[in-house]
Amino acid sequence: MNVMVVLGHPRRGSFNHGIAEAVVATLREEEHEVWFHDLYRERFDPVLPHEEISVGAKLDPLVALHCRELAACDGLVIIHPNWWGQPPAILKGWIDRTFRSGVAYHFSSGDSGEGIPTPLLRAHEALVLNTTDTPAERESAAFGDPLDTLWKNCVLRYCGIRSVVRKTYGVVVTSAPEQRCRWLDDVRFQVKASFPRTLRPAHH
Repeated sequence: MNVMVVLGHPRRGSFNHGIAEAVVATLREEEHEVWFHDLYRERFDPVLPHEEISVGAKLDPLVALHCRELAACDGLVIIHPNWWGQPPAILKGWIDRTFRSGVAYHFSSGDSGEGIPTPLLRAHEALVLNTTDTPAERESAAFGDPLDTLWKNCVLRYCGIRSVVRKTYGVVVTSAPEQRCRWLDDVRFQVKASFPRTLRPAHH
């Protein structure tokens, strides 16, 4: 199974980076092929230029690579902090530039964009892992958990990924090392549950 892993956090050594390391290591232990992208380290440009919007437009080489991997992956893992109920800008820009018409979805002939698109992504499973400094009860009561709606309904299922699991770890800012270790154990559990090892037939 080819799994694309995308990390959006600016500080190396952050707990988000620890999550990403656990995800990548677990996927490889389960014998999956991993395509890992640290957007900040790659200096991914989140700004979508007008010239890039149309189907068939010439793409920046890094954007083109991400589009090819997004279209070809069997599974997707996205890791980022909750900033104002949204992903960091670099990750929002990654959505704008890679979840594009002709890659993630397309409209039928004669549809100018007002209809319901046909999803194109081949991936069936996605795992979204977030960190937060807002207690879960307050996030739900005060804000309605906008990240859940964004990833599940507005982006991933819209483009054909039907099984979307989202986990949030927090409150990070006050967490002890022991708690973070338990969270990383849960990350490994979630990865194995979403992307189980493919059983190969025995050779006789």
